[in-house]
Amino acid sequence: MAEMIKERVNENLQRLNLNRIQEIFDELIKQAQDNNTSYLELLDQLLSEEVGVKEDRRIKTSLKAAGLPFEKTVEEYDFGFHPDLDKRSVMNLFDLEFIQKKENIIFLGPPGVGKSHLAVSLAIKAAQFGQSICFMTMANLMSKLKNDSVSNTNCKGRSYYKSALVIVDEVGYMPISRQDAHLFFQFVCCRYEKSSTILTSNKSFTEWEELFGDPVIATAVLDRLLHHCQVINIKGNSYRLKQFQQRKEVAA
Repeated sequence: MAEMIKERVNENLQRLNLNRIQEIFDELIKQAQDNNTSYLELLDQLLSEEVGVKEDRRIKTSLKAAGLPFEKTVEEYDFGFHPDLDKRSVMNLFDLEFIQKKENIIFLGPPGVGKSHLAVSLAIKAAQFGQSICFMTMANLMSKLKNDSVSNTNCKGRSYYKSALVIVDEVGYMPISRQDAHLFFQFVCCRYEKSSTILTSNKSFTEWEELFGDPVIATAVLDRLLHHCQVINIKGNSYRLKQFQQRKEVAA
């Protein structure tokens, strides 16, 4: 009788796609018998294992779909390399309250100081808490916005419009035309006070007029971005140059 019940349980687990429970069922049953575990505790263990595996799979799928260039957490960020950076201000961002408030974050600083690292770390944290995320470089975003404009299609359902958190990396590395600046302004307006956007830029705000080629557009973009925004200015040397120098010293 016990074998028949066990077989039926396995069949039902397979039907319900509870693969993790099916994998560990025999082992946990034996442990429960040996430890005199209650039925409720056993059920809790089984369901926790299944939920854990499914949640891990969901996060991996979300990160892959988001287009992250790499996966790095804030624990891997070397705050000691930038002693002037207020660590508490950065770490407070990871409570993700800014997403609930529909606020933006802008990381400013020269190349190599870890702006993208921190932006990606926030995206990973957001994905872990079930938020939809999308990562794009400024060049990639502008390419898509131009294609949307040419095709004249309803693009508001695209991930870079509807995601709870969109990261636009490398703003300012290349100048954009006045027409492109208008498209970016429309993108910012579409997300304004509806969702959160993180930007990384190597340009100070005073240089954005030159970047956009139009002082009116630059002011309008900054007005909406900065209305509900936290700005993190990272000053210092490049991690990449530091690592390059270390490799040279080792090789010498």
